[in-house]
Amino acid sequence: MEQFLEKAAEMLDRKPPKPMKQLLDDLGYLDDIDHQLIKKAYVYASIAHGHQSRRTGEPYIHHPVAVARTLAELNLDKESIAAGLLHDVLEDTALSTDFIAKEFGKEILTLVDGVSKLDQIEYEESNQAQAENFRKMMLAMVKDIRVILIKLADRLHNIQTLHALERKKQFKIAKETLQIYAPIANRLGIYQMKTVLEREAFRYAYPWRYKILQKSLKRKLGNQKRTLGTIVRRISRNLKKSGLDVEIQSREKALFSIYNKMKNRKLSFDQVIDVYGLRVIVDQAEECYQVLGVVHQIYKPIAGKVKDYIAIPRINGYQSLHTSLLGPNGTPIEVQVRTKAMDKVAKTGIAAHWKYKLDDPEGLPPQIKAREWLATIKEIQGTAHPEEFLESIKVDLFPDKIYVFTPKGKILRLPVNSTCVDFAYAIHTGVGNSCIGAKIDRVQAPLRTILKSGQTIDIMTSKYSNPDPSWLGFITTVKARHNIRNYLKKLNATETIALGKRLFNNALETLGKKQRNITRKQMKSLLTDMAFTNREEFYESIGQGDKNPILMAQILLGGADAKIKNKNHAPLLIKGTEGVSISFPKCCTPIPGDTIIGHLSTQRGLVIHRSICGHVANFNKEGSRWIGTQWSDDIEHGLATEIKVHAMHTPGSLAEVAGTIANKGCNVEQVTISREYEDDTVDILFLIQIKNRQELALVMREIKRMKNVLKVSRNLN
Repeated sequence: MEQFLEKAAEMLDRKPPKPMKQLLDDLGYLDDIDHQLIKKAYVYASIAHGHQSRRTGEPYIHHPVAVARTLAELNLDKESIAAGLLHDVLEDTALSTDFIAKEFGKEILTLVDGVSKLDQIEYEESNQAQAENFRKMMLAMVKDIRVILIKLADRLHNIQTLHALERKKQFKIAKETLQIYAPIANRLGIYQMKTVLEREAFRYAYPWRYKILQKSLKRKLGNQKRTLGTIVRRISRNLKKSGLDVEIQSREKALFSIYNKMKNRKLSFDQVIDVYGLRVIVDQAEECYQVLGVVHQIYKPIAGKVKDYIAIPRINGYQSLHTSLLGPNGTPIEVQVRTKAMDKVAKTGIAAHWKYKLDDPEGLPPQIKAREWLATIKEIQGTAHPEEFLESIKVDLFPDKIYVFTPKGKILRLPVNSTCVDFAYAIHTGVGNSCIGAKIDRVQAPLRTILKSGQTIDIMTSKYSNPDPSWLGFITTVKARHNIRNYLKKLNATETIALGKRLFNNALETLGKKQRNITRKQMKSLLTDMAFTNREEFYESIGQGDKNPILMAQILLGGADAKIKNKNHAPLLIKGTEGVSISFPKCCTPIPGDTIIGHLSTQRGLVIHRSICGHVANFNKEGSRWIGTQWSDDIEHGLATEIKVHAMHTPGSLAEVAGTIANKGCNVEQVTISREYEDDTVDILFLIQIKNRQELALVMREIKRMKNVLKVSRNLN
């Protein structure tokens, strides 16, 4: 190493090379003494990588410099910049961990070593391997958030130089980026990084879709350039008259965001209304609302398209006012209004006004939100199975959200389909563990009730109450699931049996029976049907959450009507319903992938409804008969569902649609013309056999492409 150190000393005495000078120019926010550390890191990385070159043909040192410059754009500390320059030396050169620790200290070594370990993760095809690798990445982030920021900067430069790799590697890296790195950047609120990651990954993962959308966007912007200029001038003039000093920026929606919106909402490109828009930057938060008032006086706002993310920040801390307006000639345009501070936070998220110590009680909204998220990850990482951990984190990485209120007016943001139990755990673990009931807008409601935005929820608790295993059947949030399972794991066998017995007896009482009124013959018949050797096994299964007590009580009391005659040959479609008669009603025709809920009927056994079905409105009237249900894994059995096709009423159109469905391998069970219109269009209902929502989406996409088809949707009676 003496020769290495001598060469490094010589380089440090020379005039800085161009890449180092460019980096130091970006680091004006650091002190001169910090610059000395950065120079040293650059020199060591440059010598260590020696004559290595990248697939692009450029010297290897260009890559760590690009990573460090990205970190400099986020105004990260000197340790992060130095680690960015050194992030590949442990993996690709002869430098050792001891040498890095001696020359740069333990803190920088920890960052470099953390990034190196992330580089060693191979993203395999199997779900379990992917889940385990994802867990490793999340835990690295929990230990020091700077590790994932350096890794994001590394991935950013790699994807910007992806053209040098073969197609197979391009696709693999692009998919990883869209599935893991871009969502993490988004969750941390670093929009400028997230946007570039998505754009470049989209280009290589779906090149044809990217090119088609890019051409369409260019054409649309070209047609509307003059209109956009007119809107900017008019808004600017009126804001000046109102005494508001603002900066107006034109913006266009990112291609990947447009693609996602089209895919998720089944829209054509022309139906996406916020393709381009304006961003108005002001000094003070109160001026945001003044600007909103002025622009609403100039152009009519589109109903339901005004969003206040200042009062209620997004899950990653993002703050802004959004409104969609009808401009000249009915041209839709989105306007975002925010302060300069909010704009900086929107671009750099957790890195804005950098504070890496996440135990610091102060901080900006993104830092506070990230701190809360990382605390949740840390809490669940030791107890969850890798695949369960991945599914739990995905709820946070890809959040659809609702906003609800506590009785004191505090706003809580929860995932869609959250229940009163999820709300209780969001307030505090102790509240969740002891909740016994809830009031929604002052009206009593079952704990399993799915919440909607704007509701006020009041949770009732009892110090004698404990988590109910049946809650696992309907809860949504990571925190609720983790805490319920954690409680159940801590119970010993005796406590679990006692809990199961108590829950089963409560279920019997709910259905109007007492345990003492149950005969031995009835109980023996139930144990035989459910394949239990004794009552203790049965009660333990309920106590662990494997069997639903209400469902078991219904089977016991329902007799032959509640059982499947040839249960050994019947496919298991709903988890935990072995030996139970299951039926799927025509009102909502649920299929695997739908969010579902079960209703206990004395005649039909367990009736499965979609959670959005109109019959669920009867939920509050007979809450004890509604239970949370989940689809079994790996269902191959097809189920019937109904789709509505709005098409031109031309000869052969019905046969063409039926043929398209048949070509996708689905059986058409029934066809009905439900309505004919004066404009020579018609609504046709097709009852088809389908395996799951994914297969249905493919079928509907094929139908939508047909020349005579105007619209396709699922029918909900």
